[in-house]
Amino acid sequence: MASKSQQLQIRVTPDQKRRIKQLASGAGQNVSSYVLSRVLPPAQGRFDELVTLLAEGNEHRYVLAALNDLLSELGPAELREAVGHGDVGDLSPFLRNYVAAMVEQACHLKGILAPSWTARVLPLEIPWFAASGAGFRLHLLKASPVPFKRRNLFVDAGVGFRV
Repeated sequence: MASKSQQLQIRVTPDQKRRIKQLASGAGQNVSSYVLSRVLPPAQGRFDELVTLLAEGNEHRYVLAALNDLLSELGPAELREAVGHGDVGDLSPFLRNYVAAMVEQACHLKGILAPSWTARVLPLEIPWFAASGAGFRLHLLKASPVPFKRRNLFVDAGVGFRV
């Protein structure tokens, strides 16, 4: 995670400042940590961190597995909050589509609408298969979850499963 090197100042009334200090104290946090946790909830921070790791070229299989775990464990409200403002613009087309498909499937499984940014991710032009060989390809064409198929990604399982 990046080190904190920037400062943000906001104007508040004396009563607002007192109230924020009370809330932070009640949560067992300092004011900065408390405000950050409300503006950038932990799940959103973790989602953003994983997308950044993908953009930095980290081993994508492990990062996508961590993303799978995150998306699987979140409840509907947390999921909506975590992925609502996803910034996948720095990812390769493959990873943009993979992350978008994961988010779409997780949202479907939790019964919420996928965030609008996923619709702006254009599907891959050339199909990508998680395994080679004619037999495997036929299996993947059938077994891939719909959000992945729509993006020309053919995988054995989606969010919530480990292969």
